[in-house]
Formats: sequence, structure tokens, C-alpha cells
Amino acid sequence: MTTLFANRNYRFLMSASAMSNLGDGIALLAFPWLASLITRDAALIAIVPFAARLPWLLFSIPAGVIIDRADRRRLMIQADLLRLVLIGAVIGLILSLDALPLASPMGAILILAGLAFCLGLAEVIRDNAAQTALPSIVDKSQLEQANGQIWSVEQVMGSFVGPPLAGVLIAFALPVPFSFVALCMALSAYLLWSMVLPLRTAITHAPIWDDMRDGIRWLWDHKTLMRLGIMLGLLNFLTVMSVTILVLFAQDILGLTSVGYGVLLTAGALGGVLGGLIGPAIITRLGSRNAVIAAMCTWPIALMLIALTHSPWVVAFALFAETFAGLIWNIVTVSYRQRLIPDAILGRVNAIYRFLGWGGIPLGILFAGFLVSWFEPTLGRDGALRLPYWIAAFGSLGMLIYGLRRLRF
Repeated sequence: MTTLFANRNYRFLMSASAMSNLGDGIALLAFPWLASLITRDAALIAIVPFAARLPWLLFSIPAGVIIDRADRRRLMIQADLLRLVLIGAVIGLILSLDALPLASPMGAILILAGLAFCLGLAEVIRDNAAQTALPSIVDKSQLEQANGQIWSVEQVMGSFVGPPLAGVLIAFALPVPFSFVALCMALSAYLLWSMVLPLRTAITHAPIWDDMRDGIRWLWDHKTLMRLGIMLGLLNFLTVMSVTILVLFAQDILGLTSVGYGVLLTAGALGGVLGGLIGPAIITRLGSRNAVIAAMCTWPIALMLIALTHSPWVVAFALFAETFAGLIWNIVTVSYRQRLIPDAILGRVNAIYRFLGWGGIPLGILFAGFLVSWFEPTLGRDGALRLPYWIAAFGSLGMLIYGLRRLRF
């Protein structure tokens, strides 16, 4: 952990990421749980995470231009403060649910989805700014170590601590976990305020469309990075279907309570923690390309295991393996583009890459919800909830075959 203790700005960035991801981890369970209390319709529940991820599809590229033009530290602080205010609005919604004149659950779901969309907008700015700022904080030779450490901390707080804590807090009262999220955002903003980032002098003032075109043109000219972005988008589309349905899968097939569901998510987080800690060593031993291919081999197996089982233990193991592989992919690909892309256009190109990679997430969320609703009358509840896992498993197998043939870096 040399980088952590030697670099003041890195310590504050990591600590802010820890607080922000603790809040995200609590929200990860609390939002779908709140939606599932409003309605049991999978399609309606899917609207909330769809709205939260939609900004990655609609706003990533403009966000990249903003990040290249502005003070990245200030943007992160403003994004966290905005999320604090929005979480306060969610608490207000919870407290007024019984009093709202809603003819159906659709009204409450749409309000919740609108708030989730605004939270997603803030997340696009914050996450892209943080990832873009890292190469100016640590030496490029330390990027794998720095990314691995940050993601380990994010996994511990966002998935290992956050979801089970949310399950316990929900048991007290539904507004309690959201109040805790607001506190986390406030602490994150304070830690970011304590940072001192290097002054950036080469900030462009060209027309925004020219900046976008420059970023798109640079990415287009670097084919390996373009392929990785497109593959990530397709893989995210497939795997997010399983994440979207997991809250219903856990309740209706595995028979878990909110606390049990939080513990289940913790198993996935443990895979992320270990992946972040030992991932750099694995990548050094295998090489970047072989490490990515090994990660891609894991996903179809893990998804098939979930599709076939009724056991929470098997699902926990599959989530562990899936998340471990995901951290290996992230360490390789994020460090690769942080090292390759010049700082002057890093915000734009990184955002365009994440547009390709994360743009499929809201589409996969929406598809999963409607897929279960469409096929439940035919396959029954059990069969319909398993269907997204089968589709994701065979789809990720296809992506593995493509990666074996086309990835070279």
C-alpha cells in the first residue's frame, strides 16, 4: 500500500471513493428494495435502475467535454453535494408515500425513477472526473496498483459493507438507509475539498462539438481500445440483466430476506476485494491479454451456475467468481487507457469509451424487466426469473470467442 501512504491527494481520493461507494452500496440494495415494496411487477421495478443508468447513455460524451474544460476536483465535490440533496428528496418521497394521491404504483415508481435519473447524471460527472484525475495524482507506472487499491476499497465499502448494512438499516425503518447515504455523500465532498490537484493550464475553449469530434476521432484511430469499449458495452448489457433480476431471484427463488440478500451481495464484493488486491500480480504473471481472456472465461460459467441452482451458496460462489473476473478486466482496461490517452483529451475519450461500455447497461436493465414480464405467463415465475441468466451466459460465451479472435494488446 506504498502509494496510499506516500501520496496525500491519493489518500483523500481513495477515502472519498470509500465514502461515496459506501453510500452507493447502501443505495444498491435500498433502491430496488423500495421499488419492490411499491410493486411486484418486474417491468416496473426495472424502470428505477434503468433510469439510474440511462445518463451513461445520454450524457457520457458531453460530460467528458465538461471534465476536460473544468476543475475536476470541483466537479466531483458539486456532484456529491447534488447527490446529497437528491437523496433527501428520496427520503421525502418515502415519508409521503401513504399521503400521495396515486391511483397506482406507477406514479410512485416514476417519481423514484426521476430521482434515480438525476442521481445518475451526478454519478456520470463524478466517476468520470475521478477516473480522469487519477493519472495526474499517481505516476503512470503505479496505475495498476492504484486502480487495484481503489477498486478494492470501493468493493469493500460498496458491496461488502454497504448492502448488508442496508439490510440491517431497512429493518429499523425505510428512510434510515437513505439518511446514511446522504451522510456518506457529505463526507465524500469534504474529503475531496481537502485535496489539492495540479493546476491544468491546457484547457480548450473550442466549440463543444469540435471537442467531441476530437475525442471520437482519437478513439476511432485506436482500434484495440475501440473494440474493448464495444465489447464492454455488450458484456454489460448481458450481465446487468442478471443484476436487475437478482433482487426478485433472491426473494422468490432463494427465499432470502433483506438481510440475507445483503449477505448474498457481500459474496460478490469479496470477489471484487480479492480481485483488486491480487489482480495486479495476476496480470503481471499472465500478461494483459491473457488476464482479460481468463476473466471472460469465468462469466459464462458463473451465469450458468446461477441459472441452474436453487442454492444461495451456489449463487454466492458464482457472484464471487463473476466479480473477481470483473476486477481483473477493469484493472487491465482502465490502466491501459489511462496510460495511453493524453491528459488533454482524457476526459473526452474516457467518457466516450464509457458511453460505449456503460451505454448498454440501461438497455439491459429495461430488457431484463420486460423479458421476465413477457415470459412469466409461459414459463412460470421460476422459469422467467432464470431466463435472463441463460441469455447472459450464452451471450458472454459468444463474446469470449470474439475476444480470442480479435483482441491484441
